[in-house]
Amino acid sequence: MIYETQPTASHYVDGAYLEDTDGTPIPVIYAATGARIATVHAATPAVIDRALTAAARAQSDWARLSGRERGRVLIRAAQILRERNREMSVLETFDTGKPLQETLVADAASAADALEYFGGLAGSLTGEHIPLGGDWAYTMREPLGVCVGIGAWNYPTQIAAWKAAPALACGNAMVFKPSEVTPLCALKLAEILTEAGAPAGLFNVVQGAGEAGQALISDPRVAKVSLTGSVPTGRKVYAAAAADMKHVTMELGGKSPLLIFEDADLENAVGGAILANFYSSGQICSNGTRVFVQKSVKQAFLARLTERLKGVVMGDPLDEATNFGPMVSEAQMRIVEGYIAKGVEEGARLVTGGKRAARDGFFLAPTVFADVTDGMTIAREEIFGPVMAVLDFEDEDEAVARANATEFGLAAGVFTRDISRAHRVIGALKAGTCFINSYNDAPVEMPFGGVGMSGVGRENAKAAIEHYSQLKSVYVRMGDVEAPY
Repeated sequence: MIYETQPTASHYVDGAYLEDTDGTPIPVIYAATGARIATVHAATPAVIDRALTAAARAQSDWARLSGRERGRVLIRAAQILRERNREMSVLETFDTGKPLQETLVADAASAADALEYFGGLAGSLTGEHIPLGGDWAYTMREPLGVCVGIGAWNYPTQIAAWKAAPALACGNAMVFKPSEVTPLCALKLAEILTEAGAPAGLFNVVQGAGEAGQALISDPRVAKVSLTGSVPTGRKVYAAAAADMKHVTMELGGKSPLLIFEDADLENAVGGAILANFYSSGQICSNGTRVFVQKSVKQAFLARLTERLKGVVMGDPLDEATNFGPMVSEAQMRIVEGYIAKGVEEGARLVTGGKRAARDGFFLAPTVFADVTDGMTIAREEIFGPVMAVLDFEDEDEAVARANATEFGLAAGVFTRDISRAHRVIGALKAGTCFINSYNDAPVEMPFGGVGMSGVGRENAKAAIEHYSQLKSVYVRMGDVEAPY
């Protein structure tokens, strides 16, 4: 089957596709073959200005609608997205290289969940009445205005919806800049929102790299910036937004710990470790890439893990039998290869993998290192690829202390049959998103985000509303005002 991957135009602004070939060309490379499948152009200053102008105009009208009216549009968009799940999933596969087996269940479907959830929540966004004796006060929840969303390349459809859905539910407008590596999917989301009834200019998509992002962040019309990306990028974006006291949400990376105790169900623990390291070829910010295994079960864990990794099917991502895809780009593959070489150089034991697959595209075999120590580079730095570092531990206190010895704090997990230990350990781990006998579940009903260098704020759930709205407090005096003069 022949698929059309060249978008109608590079940008989606004011309810329609927009092209401006004066912008720098951005090649779209299919990670499974290394071939160029499309070209888009970076947003020029004129395109960015048009997007922000349209967003500001649309936001004013959108905010005057009732929450239920806004919610209907988001719910209709969710319905359209579900109806086109296969089409969107194929596009996601071309955009990222992820296997269709995965994108069919994890990407557009997750985006639809977000639109549906916040569409249903929109009508309930009220303030409160505060009785004060004879007087009283009340609060109103108001939108922030124009929000900027900056996406990462690993989940382009999901991230766009995770940012757009709460923003729009609260009465904001958004200008979204996808990663220049994966520019295709957000355009389709914008198209669907328009079809669902969103006013022109409410959700705009502009392409580009850091220069475009900086132009958006620094514009005085922007009230809020939400970034999903790396810690170094987050530092820069946070600083730029802080210069004008703009609201921010930073969903950044991590080096998350996964603790496996000797009483854990071995099969479940191995499955959890696979999901925490190799799903999406390891390109997930919350991945539990420091796998702490109690010494008494270390050999059994490694043996079963090695056996189950024989079930990896590496191949054409559009073949639904394929369950392991390529890295998103050659540049990312080279970064991960560098970390693998560093692991070997610093004395970690390579259990399996460690090499590029002998095929076209950017495929790296799932890689497991054992006998990893806390000071090794592969145990300290985020790799963002299919590389698992297995570390030994003796007892609970040691495991918790070592797990917490990081500047990051995005996620953490524990596998144990002892439910008291499970809650005790999770309570002691310094991380914002945690899992017990599971890993990397991300339902829209559950807040997602980190602590420390892993970010600021939360995405999803009711918590996201706090980050896309602000409270206005009103004091009402029912009697006369007393003054000293």
